[in-house]
Amino acid sequence: MRTLPDYLRKGMRLVIVGCNPAESSVRVGHYYAGRGNQFWPLLYESGVLPEPLEYRDDKRMIEFGIGMTDLVKRPTKGVEDLTRQDFAEGRVVLSQKLEECAPRVVAFHGKTTYEQFAQRRCHLGLQKESLYGARVYVLPSTSGKNAIGRAEKLRQFRGLAKLLTRMETTQTFRRMGEGTRCAPRNNQ
Repeated sequence: MRTLPDYLRKGMRLVIVGCNPAESSVRVGHYYAGRGNQFWPLLYESGVLPEPLEYRDDKRMIEFGIGMTDLVKRPTKGVEDLTRQDFAEGRVVLSQKLEECAPRVVAFHGKTTYEQFAQRRCHLGLQKESLYGARVYVLPSTSGKNAIGRAEKLRQFRGLAKLLTRMETTQTFRRMGEGTRCAPRNNQ
């Protein structure tokens, strides 16, 4: 089966999990390559990425500490073509990938993606629970078929960017605090 590769490394700041690759994306060999898909512009406009990229640049995401994978690796024309078996197998495989690469944040692209993974309903945005030590954020699908307006999509992507910034700031302060401990004075 031809599909899209995973772009994952250990300790990434963010892993974006799509539901499954569209057949059109697999044909060109890149994530979110659909003509009406707003994924790439929203990543830049929201501040998740520091420079604009397009689908042909998907391999470069690793340069920014961002990984990409899918819940189900089998390409289809639409999510409705996936089976319960596809999702059951995908949950096991994705869990193994996330446990192994241990990202700081996991962003599920689309409510359906997270709901199929967690097997329960969710809301957009930051979730209460964590996953293998990672914070979980649910983004709206950026497909042109999604009825959610562009402004709401951008608002959610900006929420993810703020979460990443907060976590990086917290980590920086922790590292600084560890390096500035004072040695006890010797009073002579």
